[in-house]
Amino acid sequence: MKTAASMYRRSVLAHPAFILAAFALLLVLASLRLDQFRLDASAESLVLEDDKALEQYRTTHQRFSSFDDFLIVTYTPAEDLFTQGSMDTLRSLRNDLEALEAVGSTNSILNVPLLHSPDLTLDNVASEMQTLDEDEVPLETARQSLLNNPVYPNMLISEDGGTTAIQVNLPTPEVYNELRVERDQLRERAKTDELTEAENRKLEIYEQQFLDLKNRLLAQQDATITEVRAILENYSDSAELHLGGVPMIVADMINFIESDLATFGIGVLVFMILTLALIFRQWQWVAVPLLCCLFTVWLVTGYLSWTNWPVTVISSNYVSLLLIMTLSLTIHLIVRYREFQHQDPEASPADTLMNTVATMVKPCFFMTITTIVAFGSLTFSGIRPVIDFGWMMTMGLGLAFLIAFVIFPAMLMLVAPPATNLPAEEGRAFTRHFARLTERFGNSVLVVSVLLTVFFAFGISRLTVENSFIDYFKSDTEIYQGMVTIDNKLGGTSPLDVVITDAPPPEGAEDDPFASDCDPFVEDCPEGEEYRDTWFTYQKMDQLERVHEYLNSLSPTGKVLSITTTLRLMEIINEGEPLDALELAFVPAAIPDNLKGILLDPFISEEHDQARLSIRLLDSSPDLKRNELLNEIREHLTTELGYDDDQVTLTGMTVMYNNMLQSLFDSQIKTLGLVFLAIAIMFLMLFRSWKLALIGIAPNVLAAASVLGLMGWLAIPLDLMTITVAAITVGIAVDDTIHYIHRFKVEFPKDGDYLATMHRCHQSIGRAMFYTSLTIVIGFSILVLSNFMPTIYFGLFTGFAMLMALLGALTLLPRLIVLVKPFGPQR
Repeated sequence: MKTAASMYRRSVLAHPAFILAAFALLLVLASLRLDQFRLDASAESLVLEDDKALEQYRTTHQRFSSFDDFLIVTYTPAEDLFTQGSMDTLRSLRNDLEALEAVGSTNSILNVPLLHSPDLTLDNVASEMQTLDEDEVPLETARQSLLNNPVYPNMLISEDGGTTAIQVNLPTPEVYNELRVERDQLRERAKTDELTEAENRKLEIYEQQFLDLKNRLLAQQDATITEVRAILENYSDSAELHLGGVPMIVADMINFIESDLATFGIGVLVFMILTLALIFRQWQWVAVPLLCCLFTVWLVTGYLSWTNWPVTVISSNYVSLLLIMTLSLTIHLIVRYREFQHQDPEASPADTLMNTVATMVKPCFFMTITTIVAFGSLTFSGIRPVIDFGWMMTMGLGLAFLIAFVIFPAMLMLVAPPATNLPAEEGRAFTRHFARLTERFGNSVLVVSVLLTVFFAFGISRLTVENSFIDYFKSDTEIYQGMVTIDNKLGGTSPLDVVITDAPPPEGAEDDPFASDCDPFVEDCPEGEEYRDTWFTYQKMDQLERVHEYLNSLSPTGKVLSITTTLRLMEIINEGEPLDALELAFVPAAIPDNLKGILLDPFISEEHDQARLSIRLLDSSPDLKRNELLNEIREHLTTELGYDDDQVTLTGMTVMYNNMLQSLFDSQIKTLGLVFLAIAIMFLMLFRSWKLALIGIAPNVLAAASVLGLMGWLAIPLDLMTITVAAITVGIAVDDTIHYIHRFKVEFPKDGDYLATMHRCHQSIGRAMFYTSLTIVIGFSILVLSNFMPTIYFGLFTGFAMLMALLGALTLLPRLIVLVKPFGPQR
């Protein structure tokens, strides 16, 4: 230890200018690629790592010619929709949107076939269908045709006929999918086999090309959305307009991240300046810790830029967290430095700094390690943005420790603050009241702690992870308003696909397709009597209709589309008569080529023996519980409707989002126990006492239980951000415990009096704990300025947990120490 201390003094304290110059070069290097700093809010950034549902989602979209790359513009005119003025405005709006460079096409009530002609039959659909764009269709006739069509209501037009939608298609270049497929294939091979040098180079090329193309497309998409909003603004006087769709949500989420980074960064910085100025009242104690905080964030951001590591909605909090955590380290050093300075005002800055570093390096090191363990638990979540968040914070905390013990002392050597008389209140710190409370009402502290633990434990049992995506946003945001309009009037927002795979042919059926005397194309054959390798038979269509009706009967479902919808439309065309077996067999041929992309291809893939039912869920429905709904659908289809389990596939963003939430809940709840075990082991290593290890865990268990229990009692579901609060709370809250026990261990041998030692600890380290905890609580409270509700909850509940941790460290922890007497008998 003496050798290390000597080396530290000869390098850091003896040559601070050299240390700072070398560090300045590192900062410059980190800044060279800050222009590559990247934000990502794509759907793929919120799914499980290697989630099979993602591949199923992509495969389903490819097989059934469906896609999510479109915007939805809702249009509710001030006057009746089916008047010439409203139609002219709608047409003008559509034309303006269609004229944008990135827009491939649009779909609206203006260009979809009305299929209302009295002369329309199954034989002349192609020649008799009409549209509002190309034909002189009376508007009242168009209204009735659109509302009576089973396809359009709750999709392109509301059931009351007052609101309609324009689907603005933003086609993705084919090269994007080709690059993704090539990249993913090489990645999969790399997991099982060692790639050759040429293949590794090819993988690097594909990854870079894909990343560059993705960034260009996102920039183009963002520009297009800006242009769309400008167009909508021009029409806002004549209609109520809302913008929706996955691309818009992605663009707005990125804007939220950028806004949050700026808001939190500036807000935390202003708060830090005020806090440091009010507490320490010397400019050195404001400038030096502030620069240390900025250096930590600067280096991490530079590293993310150099490595093209994207920042997501979840990991965007790394800025505020690193600012707060670095400040916490520096405040502990400042308070200890000022104590030594007060004890020996004539000591040189180098001696005072050496004493400060020597006494604080051990507790601060273990404080950093335990916090890293807590954030490291996030890397086991299996969710890429959460994993990234864990690694970013792990790296950032390591940097924060190094900066606090290398750069902080080096800067103080150059601008050492003069010794001053401590303010009167430092001699009688506010925290002394907690010492008196603990001494006078020690047993009450224990009883209240036990009762709170039981209370919060019951709250934890009430926790859920079921929440609506719409609740992630404030009610005054465009995302929220657009989703509510689409939910209420246009059939729902959250997509879910049910894919049914046809049963395999009976043995020998392929060799003898006419083995049965019953022909399903001309008669209704009993089930199981024969087999025909097509979906267009009575039995299969009847079974699909039952699936359709079941899905439509569920309260959280909005619009359900399937081949059943197409057949009902064909029945209308067939003068209300159900199709007979022969007509059913020729449905694919009867549908015009220009309508197959709407009525056939999205629902039936004969090539892959699959049928698809497209569902949109009402995200604003209070009955929507994703996990229960998905399990209920699968169980009903396999038990009540007779499909084998491997014939039923549930896919779509709803499934992937649910998988992510369920996995995160399981991993974090299970990992929390391991975090406590790891922290207990570190306590054992630090204090060499199992009694102190158990005592130190107690207030942290209470802090973690308090935040989860409160969420349970308030019926606030866990989401992709608040579910990480418990692990983060443990990591940050344990800092107070380490510092308090370490100081108690140092102070106790002076007089061997537990109560007197407790009072001294509350006056010294207790003050630093109060300052740091206050900084963290108020710092996290700044997150309420976000437009993203999970971020707001994250800030509020983390702040609450820190408050509980401080109270536990200043009351429960000293009470347990006085009760158990882990440092030996009192003298």
